Order: sequence, then C-alpha cells, then structure tokens
Amino acid sequence: MEVGIMGLAASGKTSLFGLLTGQVQETAGGRRDVSQVGIAKVPDPRLDALAAIFEPKKFTPATIRFADVPGIPDEHRGDTSFNLPELRTADALMVVLRSFASDAVAHPKGSVDPLRDLEHIEDEFILQDQMVVERRLERLRKDIQKRRDPELERERDLLERCLEILESATPLRNETFDANQMKKLRGFTFLSLKPVLVVVNVGEDEVASDPFRDPGWEKWTSRPGLAFTRVCATLESELAELDGDDAQVFMEDLGLEDRALDRIIGESYRLLGLISFFTVGEDECRAWSILDGTEALEAAGEIHSDIQRGFIRAEVVPGNELLEVGSLAGCRQRGTLRLEGKTYKIVDGEVVHFRFNV
Repeated sequence: MEVGIMGLAASGKTSLFGLLTGQVQETAGGRRDVSQVGIAKVPDPRLDALAAIFEPKKFTPATIRFADVPGIPDEHRGDTSFNLPELRTADALMVVLRSFASDAVAHPKGSVDPLRDLEHIEDEFILQDQMVVERRLERLRKDIQKRRDPELERERDLLERCLEILESATPLRNETFDANQMKKLRGFTFLSLKPVLVVVNVGEDEVASDPFRDPGWEKWTSRPGLAFTRVCATLESELAELDGDDAQVFMEDLGLEDRALDRIIGESYRLLGLISFFTVGEDECRAWSILDGTEALEAAGEIHSDIQRGFIRAEVVPGNELLEVGSLAGCRQRGTLRLEGKTYKIVDGEVVHFRFNV
C-alpha cells in the first residue's frame, strides 16, 4: 500500500518524508524536480509485546510505502505536479500544510494560511479529475454514436454524474457509489476520490496546541474520507537524534504523550483500511498488512502463494489472549485457540498459524 505525500513548496513535506522513512534527499533551493520513494515501519506495541514472549531471531513490523512528489511551486491551475504517477497510483494521499512562520524560508503564496492552502489543493484535485472525465466522455460519446453498447452507456452515465459533482466544486470522495461503480471509478485513479490525511506542520511554539479547534476547520473535519493530525517537523528532527530515554525526557518536558511520526503512520494505516495480523515463533515475529475484511485464504497468500494453494485450516487466537496467557500451548488448554476455514475474516490483532499441504 502506498501513500503519496504532497504539498506546496516549503511546507516541510520532504523533511517529514525523511523522518518517516529515514531516507533524506537534499533539495536545491528548496525545490526538487523528481519524486522519491521510501518505506516506513508501522509502530505496533502488540508486536513488541509478542516479541518479548517469543524472543525471535527476526522481528518484522508492517510497512507502508511513501512517495514524496516535488513541491507545488505556485498558484498555476492545472499544475503538472498534481498529475505525477506517484499521486495517481497511490492508495491514499497525505497533504502537508505549513502552519509555521519562518523568515529564512518564504511561503510561495507570501503568507502562512493552511486552510487557504488546503482549499487550493482540493480545488486542483477537482480540476484534474474534471479534465480526465471530460476527455473520457468525449471519446465515449463518439463511440456510442457509432455503436450501441450498454456497458459504454453505463460508463457514460456514471461519468456524467461525476462531471456534475466535480463542476459543483465537490470532491468525488464526498459522494456514495455502489461497488460496481467504485470498481469502474478506481480505474481512472481520480485524485478527489482518494482518502486524504491532512498533516498540519506547526512551529515549535504551537506544538502543544490543537490547530483544528479553529472554527474554519469544521467544514473539513466533517467531510468523509479525510483524517487530520499535526506535526512539528523541526521538533521531530531533534527527537530523532536522541536515544530512547533522552527522547522520552524531552517529550515529557514538552508535555507530549506520543511521537507525531508514529501518529502519522498509524493514521495512514487506518486511512488505507488496513489491519494487522501476526505470525509468531522463535524464528520470527511478524506483522502482516491486509485490508479489513480479508478472508483467511487470501491472508495466507500474503505470506506465500504455496500456503494459499495448500490451505487446510487457520489456527487463530486473539493477540491479547496470547499476551495474557503467555504461550500458544496455554491458549490451547484454555480453548481460546481455534480452527477456522477459508472464508473466515481475519480480525485485527489476531495471531494466526496456517496449516497447509502442497
């Protein structure tokens, strides 16, 4: 699963990308012309606790792929930055908004206003999608004139509805579509249909405040498909240079309960509709990412195609039960370790062992 990171130039999004992935690329004059991709580990205290029980040789958390695209330089409508493949193919988008003041780094719009910047970016999503819809409708109408095709007519009707939505300055994620319509729409990789995590990059003087208390955010926080959090990238950079104990003391001095980076990764994970199940043992304790509602047979395929092909049963126990008892043998004795079939839907936090034969 991939999250595309975007924002106006000088928003701090590339610094945030580096903190999330540990992959840092210098920018020339504050502007980078190519995208960069990196992997972030998903923090999960449940996996840490399971590893403490099994003391495995290998410890593998779940991951998310982040793609950082070049910063949007100005107000030109239809800017090609919005059409980069990394945004189109991403499963979700992260929009980084600048809320910090800086005399050293000018804001491309001349002043700091995250609500204005979010409005501008959403408008661009809508504009880009509108252009895609108009081009496709033009071709569809010509094809339908040549031959009657019910499938093409259904697509035309769906896209005409989308065009009406977009022309009313409304993102497609605000609307409800049935499963077949969503399947068709996903093929167009519409930007305004994707879920969005809005990250407000605050200054150090704002780190203890909640920017979303401003009444101006109400119209955004009530919209579907959006999640919101804040970060102070400069402060997170300082925390990243400290060891665990020193970082904890630093956070306590600032009155922080958690790392903003962990919160961002967790919010991205949830926004993608992902859950984790675990495999455990002396060799490895590992978290596996699957979509919520995934059945056992498909989850087995995430580990290996042979396990999916030779699937017999899944041995399942809730993770919190295993942590309480301390061993799989103890869970068997309690009767909380059970056998499930191919169509069982894996629940977040479960420890699963797949029985298979090939």
